[in-house]
Amino acid sequence: MTVNGSSPRTLVAALAVAATMLVVANVDLTFADGPALKLRATVIGSGAPVAAMTIELFRWSTDAERTPVLLALTAPPPPPPGASAPAGRAGRAGRAGRAAAPPPSPLERLTTAIKAAPTVGFIWADGPTGYSIKYAWRSAAPNTPERVVLVTDRRLGANAPSWPPASAAAAGAEFTVVEMRLDGKGLGEAKSSLTAPVVVDAGANTLALDRYTDAPVLLKVTR
Repeated sequence: MTVNGSSPRTLVAALAVAATMLVVANVDLTFADGPALKLRATVIGSGAPVAAMTIELFRWSTDAERTPVLLALTAPPPPPPGASAPAGRAGRAGRAGRAAAPPPSPLERLTTAIKAAPTVGFIWADGPTGYSIKYAWRSAAPNTPERVVLVTDRRLGANAPSWPPASAAAAGAEFTVVEMRLDGKGLGEAKSSLTAPVVVDAGANTLALDRYTDAPVLLKVTR
């Protein structure tokens, strides 16, 4: 049997080639559209790196991608293993064995969720490798600066002694939350979790910095 003079096998092969060409075309269009956001940022502070950093986003995180990150801080911790073990022989055997590991802390849950999130951009500094951006959110209310929240899977400046020092609580974190305020031209400032606690802004449904206005400025942001 043939279809318009071609065998079914030939037709299937032709359709496969056409589908591949469509996929390639869509990828090319995605890159041709340019980044969702591209900024330059300079670290502020005594002894800070001189070279500016480049912040480049491929796209913004979806609600589904952001949900596990938010739940890591808002969901109640699971009960420790064996917390409801019955008394008796099984209970005595459990006590005689190895003690159950405690449940992960909110910081550990947040770190795991951030690392599991897809990469949506990079922050490029002086080093050969960039910082992967795992969380990207923005909100622009009328007559107010644009608010942008980014999260990297590594601590900014962790291996750069010239960076401003992080707080004792942030020194052990493997990630960095960066919150920005930008005007209509893309100019503004950024603060980070290196010196401010991380919270969930329930009203905006995003990670945020606690007491943003009181935190020191880390970055001067430009286009």
